[in-house]
Amino acid sequence: MTPGGGVQSVETVVLLLLVFVAMFAALARRLKIPYPILLVTAGLLLGFVPGMPRIDLDPDIVFLVFLPPLLHAAAWTLSWREFQRNFSSIAKLAVGLVFFTILGLAMTAGKILPGFDWRSAVLLGAVVAATDAIAATSIARRLGIPQSIVEILEAESLVNDGTGLVALQFGLLLLATGRTPSPIETVGRLVFLIGGGVLIGLAVGAIVAWFETWVDDGGIEIIISLLVPYATYLLGARMRVSGVIAVIACSMYMSRKSVTYMSPGVRLQAAAVWDALTFILNGIVFVLIGLQLPYVMGQIHGMSHSVLLRYGIGFSLAMIAIRMLWVFGETYVSYALQRWAQKIKVEPPSPGATFIIGWGGMRGVLSLAAAVSLPYTLPQRSMIIYLAFCLIFATLVIQGLTMPSLIRLLGLCGAPSSHKEEQEARRVLLREAVAHLSRRRVKKKDQSAMFSEIIAMYQKRLDSLPPESEGASVGNVDYSDRKAAMMDVLQVERNALIRLRDDGQISEEALRALQYELDLTESRIHTAGTLEG
Repeated sequence: MTPGGGVQSVETVVLLLLVFVAMFAALARRLKIPYPILLVTAGLLLGFVPGMPRIDLDPDIVFLVFLPPLLHAAAWTLSWREFQRNFSSIAKLAVGLVFFTILGLAMTAGKILPGFDWRSAVLLGAVVAATDAIAATSIARRLGIPQSIVEILEAESLVNDGTGLVALQFGLLLLATGRTPSPIETVGRLVFLIGGGVLIGLAVGAIVAWFETWVDDGGIEIIISLLVPYATYLLGARMRVSGVIAVIACSMYMSRKSVTYMSPGVRLQAAAVWDALTFILNGIVFVLIGLQLPYVMGQIHGMSHSVLLRYGIGFSLAMIAIRMLWVFGETYVSYALQRWAQKIKVEPPSPGATFIIGWGGMRGVLSLAAAVSLPYTLPQRSMIIYLAFCLIFATLVIQGLTMPSLIRLLGLCGAPSSHKEEQEARRVLLREAVAHLSRRRVKKKDQSAMFSEIIAMYQKRLDSLPPESEGASVGNVDYSDRKAAMMDVLQVERNALIRLRDDGQISEEALRALQYELDLTESRIHTAGTLEG
């Protein structure tokens, strides 16, 4: 952001943005629509208000300030099990579709866009090919999309951030040197950027996870969690690999290990801090997207607004069609090869689910930042920025608003989700808790009311899922004994939960939901103990 006018002006702009985020997010909740959609639209309208301070989107701020923590937050919630299961589909979308988009634009842009040759078309394709992790995470989970589709869209948007930026690097190299890289050079560079990013991310994650085992202080651990994505991104950039991929790999690794090195209290504190941080950063980003249109249009000369509008609509429709063509073509070709060539019995693809995956290719601030980062010497720079904005608006607002109706129309509402897994996992946890308490009572030869009451409480929850009241009285029992017994059985439940996750029986999302319940229970036990004392 470059509002100009010194520190006071920057403070004014930041305060205005925060006010806009709070106001329009509250309105979005009232209207029951995803807040990113309303924030982008509000930013667009505010950009045309006379006297509105100019807020340019600085790509360095996006890449260095907003992107690392938002990637970290999105990757933290990604399920490793679902990522493995859907790896083929994710790779085809995150890699195949990116290059299919670039190739399609390189072949056609010169015919449909004025002043574009194939080199500038490659740059345009690299800018808009990748979907946006911020947009996908912020919208997909709020629209009632079936969980399996959400997992694919989120993983695609994270991975193709890396492939899209790699393609942008190649496009800029092509523009600067005029030399077309060979296929071997292209693949080698891609492997180096992505593979190097994964290795650096895993190394940083392993070091931080080891260090975290020695720290049990909420404030310190939250500061570390804020520093890690920035440090990982900058280290990846310094080593000339993909900083985006490094952050994703680090965050996924740390998320999986966090169940062992984070204490329940720290998890609750960190979750609250990160929820607030991602909401603020997401909100500012989406308002900034909307505010850019007046300045973008002002940089294009020699074209009327009607002509620009026609180009913007045509380009957006073409990009949506390219994605739909790839998604349907790749899905049904893969099915045909498995069914008829490899003789593998597989379920036929769901046309509704396939359509939603194609329709869910939302672009966001990353595309706009990539466009703004193009060199000023590029003649088509202003047009690329404008077309990127049009595609962002079309996919984020129009597709986002129509998604709920399409889900209902296609009969995808009420599709299986992680709730069934959560219920089955909860049953396993409660059974193991009851068994552990029974064994402990027999071992200690303790027939006091305490063990009987705790076992009865867990048995009641087991017999009637979801759990009912847990406020059973334990009579005149020393609270320290009851607290020790409860803490012991909570650890048994946590161990069972991690085992279910490691065995692939539940997803990361189900683990986090149940882990949150256990953390809250432990927090209540500590609070009650403090009051008793």
